[in-house]
Amino acid sequence: MVFHYHNPRDINMSSDPLLELSGINKIYKMGQIDLQVLFDVSLHIYDGDFVSIIGPSGSGKTTLLNIIACLDRPSSGVYNFFGENVGLKSNDEMSAIRNLRIGFIFQSFNLIPRHTALENVIMPLHYSTKFKNSNFKNLGLECLEKVGLSERVNHYPNELSGGQQQQGSYCKKALVTNPEIILADEPTGNLDSKTSDDIMRLLKDLNMQGKTIITITHDNEVAEQASEIIRIKDGRVI
Repeated sequence: MVFHYHNPRDINMSSDPLLELSGINKIYKMGQIDLQVLFDVSLHIYDGDFVSIIGPSGSGKTTLLNIIACLDRPSSGVYNFFGENVGLKSNDEMSAIRNLRIGFIFQSFNLIPRHTALENVIMPLHYSTKFKNSNFKNLGLECLEKVGLSERVNHYPNELSGGQQQQGSYCKKALVTNPEIILADEPTGNLDSKTSDDIMRLLKDLNMQGKTIITITHDNEVAEQASEIIRIKDGRVI
């Protein structure tokens, strides 16, 4: 069975899926033992979707996210990203996809302690050819304003609350480079309820601006805020 996910809000959306996974299997070698963690996963995700992948610990959801993110390759099956077979890409080409087209949000903040919030946020711009002629500071300030940190631009990570550090991390990893797809692993993990609500509101706003959002979570309340839900258990989409 192939699972199709697309947001009905845009009737002019292209009929071609943005991401298409067909018969994806993932096997890890553990000495003499083959450990299979994904079994015949097939799904389509369209431009502008807000999809949540939900499952318990050990269900294979993080492995699936890593394949979608071009951080890992499937053992078998076909993954088409923007119509191109990822399995035929070199490691350098996969790296370019990650750097130019995907924004990552992980549970860890990934902020460098010796840099201010603004310096942290604009750091990825120095390594992106897409922004070589841009005003980095203005882009960073605009991004920080979006997440409510305009009064904290010159603060260091240890001067920010946990929620503020997470918001700064969102800017650095998923906003300032203007990626086409945002992948969020447990986007509200370890956050208080107010900050969690702020983060989910930000993701919804980005989705309404046309961004494709994919989240990984074990929390039903978080998953239900997406427009579509993919449930995974024991390595299989159910």
